[in-house]
This record gives sequence, C-alpha cells and structure tokens, in this order.
Amino acid sequence: MEWRRDGFVISTDAGRLDLDFTVDYLAQTYWGKNTPKDKIRWSIDNALIFGLYREGGGENSGKNWGQVGFCRVVSDKARFAWLSDVFVLDEMRGLGLGKWLMECTVSHPDLMDVKRFFLATADAHGLYRQYGFESLAEPKNFMLKTNA
Repeated sequence: MEWRRDGFVISTDAGRLDLDFTVDYLAQTYWGKNTPKDKIRWSIDNALIFGLYREGGGENSGKNWGQVGFCRVVSDKARFAWLSDVFVLDEMRGLGLGKWLMECTVSHPDLMDVKRFFLATADAHGLYRQYGFESLAEPKNFMLKTNA
C-alpha cells in the first residue's frame, strides 16, 4: 500500500526500504541499542513495514527516495498486533509526519480491526493516545518473558 502527502510517501513495499539505514538507525535508539544488527534485520523481515520517504530525496537511499521514517507491526491480522520501532528523523520532526505515519498504520486494512494492538514507549504516550492507544486497564493480567 502507499499513501502520498505534501511530497512524502508512506509505503509498505519492503523493496523501497533502505534496510542498512533503518538497521543502523534502530541500533542507536534507546530500545534497540543492545540488539545485534542481524536481529534487527530479522525483526524487519518478519513484520509489516511502513517506510516514510521524501519524494526525490535520495540522501539515505540510492533509489531516489530519501527515507525519513519507519515503523513496523507484527500481527496475526485478527487478534493481536505489536507496533514497534517507530521513528522520524529529527530534521523532519514538526511536519506532522509521525502523526501521519500513525494514521496510515492504524488504518491499514490488515490492522484496523485487530482486537488488541500493543506498543511500548518511554516518551511518546501523547502521540499514541491520539490514535486510540491507552495504558493497560489491567496490567496484572499481562506477563512478560525476557530472554537474555
């Protein structure tokens, strides 16, 4: 799928993604800094991806599409979805691109009727609340298994 607005494109076409750029960026984030790059690649390969590109860009890609953002969703497309790895480059912030990225993600036909759509964030609660995300009503019902 593809959405266009004001010289930007959001696409779920994995062929457009600048994988090296995306992996390098995610490896520097607070949530991905301790994840090996091969694991980051694997996580992208096994998800529905949303790449955010500037038309006619190219500084982050040899494909004439300058990548400026990204997110991915892992889902069974019916009962469960997990939103992860959301970013928009610092120099592109303030243009509404993060909001647009969320609008496209939550309205994707494979995701819009998913029963439980999860995410974790340390600092963007206000953004995600605008798209229907809220704190867990009964966090004691949820458990987490963490592998080293």
